[in-house]
Amino acid sequence: MAAEKQGEVNWKSLLFCAALGLVLWFIPAPSGLETDAWHLFSIFVATIVALVIKPVPMGSTAILALTLIVLTDILTLEQSLSGFQNTTIWLIVIAFFISRGFIKTGLGTRISYIFVRLFGKKTLGLSYSMLLSDLILAPAMPSNTARAGGIIFPIIRSLSETYGSRVGDGTERRVGAFLVKVSFQGDMITSAMFVTAMAANPLAVQITQEITGETITWGGWALAALVPGLISLALIPFVIYKLYPPELKETPEASSIATEKLQEMGPLKKEERYMIGVFVLLLALWIFGGNFGVDATTSAFIGLCVLLLSGVLTWSDIKKEQGAWDTLVWFSVLVMMATYLNELGMIPWFSELMGNAVGQLSWTLTLVILAIVYFYSHYFFASNTAHVSAMYAAFLSVIVASGAPPLLSALILAFFSNLFSCLTHYGAGPAPVFFGSGYVSQQKWWMLGFIISIIHIIVWFGAGGLWWKVLGLW
Repeated sequence: MAAEKQGEVNWKSLLFCAALGLVLWFIPAPSGLETDAWHLFSIFVATIVALVIKPVPMGSTAILALTLIVLTDILTLEQSLSGFQNTTIWLIVIAFFISRGFIKTGLGTRISYIFVRLFGKKTLGLSYSMLLSDLILAPAMPSNTARAGGIIFPIIRSLSETYGSRVGDGTERRVGAFLVKVSFQGDMITSAMFVTAMAANPLAVQITQEITGETITWGGWALAALVPGLISLALIPFVIYKLYPPELKETPEASSIATEKLQEMGPLKKEERYMIGVFVLLLALWIFGGNFGVDATTSAFIGLCVLLLSGVLTWSDIKKEQGAWDTLVWFSVLVMMATYLNELGMIPWFSELMGNAVGQLSWTLTLVILAIVYFYSHYFFASNTAHVSAMYAAFLSVIVASGAPPLLSALILAFFSNLFSCLTHYGAGPAPVFFGSGYVSQQKWWMLGFIISIIHIIVWFGAGGLWWKVLGLW
């Protein structure tokens, strides 16, 4: 089992990871590849396996990997610590801090109840209100677990129980199962729509920069995801409504309940107004700041400074945001390893090897086949981060080597790095929260997940492909 508690070590799993790394270490480096590159790869593989089976927490895994890299003289200490000065990493860390403001002020909950009041008279409308709430919060909340599990799910649970839909008494299908499944699937879509909506997205951006030299901007990502993302958000609740319908189709009391909750919350507090102002400022800077020389990370720092100076957040809040500091550690180490695997020749070597293997195929066919393989390989992963770390660079390299447009290829894989979590009840952070509620059986979860995966692939290759043609990505 994984290490469930902070600081707990599962020695059996940890020794398995170490043995795997050692076996690879002592295998002679393949022809055309330097020994240091192969040794770094062996530590990288052991690290990825550890991220999947979790013998220790992710941060501990990263520290162990960094220390081994230095002790084995693969890289210097300065090189091994280089990831900590990466601006993309700091963007996501600061976004974690900013998302704390939505939770602390109650603005995130208020937004959700406003949408419930507006669209909650029917069960289908109620499900769309949850997705709209998620979509509004997604740009500034990189933890989709906090966003969906911390804000959306408690509201779903409360509404479900209000309508007599509880786990264990045969009433799960009344309304709760439908809302749980829709909200989870919707969160996977909103996570794909913004760089700052899921913690591993900036890792894909960084790897893209390292391998192709292409820069994926915040606005460029959002614009490319806009059309297919909105189509998926419109389709998925309707599909689930037809395939897994709630027994209760009308929910007139939901609007009244939301109104009561909003009345209890009272008028907008000063801190919430500040939070709205900062959110609007950040969106403006992330979209247009590049025209004035203000990059995405600097914009995030500006927003954080405003929240600190206005008193919406305190330094104590910043210190307590464990997810942000944890992300800083594991993210920095993974980016460092990805960077030096490229610089030491591992990624170019693999790209050339696989490029020769698929050299007879057109780039369009190579892109479609490998993107679908990348998508469904998520059945073997319990973490978006581990999947992106293990496979994104390799698949991107091969696709680009086939002649595919680098930016298009990178974005498709990046979007799929979120959407593939629709498949299982363990593939992303929010999954255990929603599945663990007990409203939906594993069999139904997987069946619906597979059907939804097909819809995503059709929508994002079909409508997305046409939209990306308009944008000039291919």
